[in-house]
Amino acid sequence: SIEELHATVHGYVQGVGFRYFVIQKALSLGLRGYARNESNGDVEVLAQGARPALERLVALLRRGPASAEVDEVQISWRTPTEHLSSFHVRW
Repeated sequence: SIEELHATVHGYVQGVGFRYFVIQKALSLGLRGYARNESNGDVEVLAQGARPALERLVALLRRGPASAEVDEVQISWRTPTEHLSSFHVRW
């Protein structure tokens, strides 16, 4: 069954390739969704897929790319509402 993960990543996560890191990892895990920079400096991630792959993505979000400094990742689990076809940057 498909589940949906919503994550907000706090820390030094903009301007360091974080969204592209997320997209690369999410695509390799077979997930759909998006990553988006928030105006307050956070990165928002929405991902849909199988729970084990989503759990793996959470672990990767907590680490981030080498140039990022992740302070905290807030996550919530949801029932998917919109159908997303791929994983991309949302503006």
